[in-house]
Amino acid sequence: MRDANAFAFRRALPRMSWSVRNLFNLWQRSLGNNVITFNNTSKSLFQQRWTAKALMRAYHGDFINEKIFKRWYLPATLPDVRPRNRTPISDTLALDDYAGRNEQLERAIRRKEEEDRKGLAPVGSLMMAEVERRIDVFIFRCCFTHSVYEARRLVIHGHVLLNGRKHTNANTRLAPGDMVSVDPASISFLQESAKSNHRQAPENVDEENSTEKLTPFNLPPYASPFIFLPAYAEVSFPTCSAVYVRHPTARPGYSEIPTPYDADGEIVRLAWEWYSKRRPRNRSKAQMARMPENRH
Repeated sequence: MRDANAFAFRRALPRMSWSVRNLFNLWQRSLGNNVITFNNTSKSLFQQRWTAKALMRAYHGDFINEKIFKRWYLPATLPDVRPRNRTPISDTLALDDYAGRNEQLERAIRRKEEEDRKGLAPVGSLMMAEVERRIDVFIFRCCFTHSVYEARRLVIHGHVLLNGRKHTNANTRLAPGDMVSVDPASISFLQESAKSNHRQAPENVDEENSTEKLTPFNLPPYASPFIFLPAYAEVSFPTCSAVYVRHPTARPGYSEIPTPYDADGEIVRLAWEWYSKRRPRNRSKAQMARMPENRH
């Protein structure tokens, strides 16, 4: 962890962690007294963008150096989701009736109504898609660790296999189809807790023998708000492994990038405005040699 006071209540910055203090900070930024809104503020546009950038970076890869983040993890552009000029549905109604394509027309009408209801896809959150590809972040998203900091430690200490081989580079960005396996002995909540050992009576020997093959499962307190799996991960908990199926994407009304903020809100938009003006555009040969491993 880069900052010992990462979960300080004064700053209330949500992180990638199941910590109780982090849960309180997440509540503060969602419903509490520290909710950020720029509708009525005395801050300048520069200050609003900087505040939004700080909130996004605190959650998405606060352990990544800012210069490295801007050079290697920011996309050059975001996908264009503006509606294209299409032939109006009413102009093709007679032709579809004549050709017998009424079912296709009905599906097109329902699709258009759904798009109009949900709005445009929240592509602003996709600026963090490269961070989600990191092997340490992926392990945290698969609920194998209670924080991304612990996931980094497991990778660096050699407790993680990538496609069946030991992998110790936490900066690796995964490719679709990569399989990540974690040693069950290194997962903290799959170990026998000290409280359960004290509670067991010495005369229950038969019960211990009957349940000795069962794997203990001891989640930390208040972990339920963080137990979810993203759509781009295929997780197998019996084998403690997961497959990175595809890159995260977004569609109208939904984004696959887990974030504590509105995927199409003002914080995400202002953060992208900040980085779109300040990301480095040139990469020399020396910089390309230091690029984190990218498996495409």
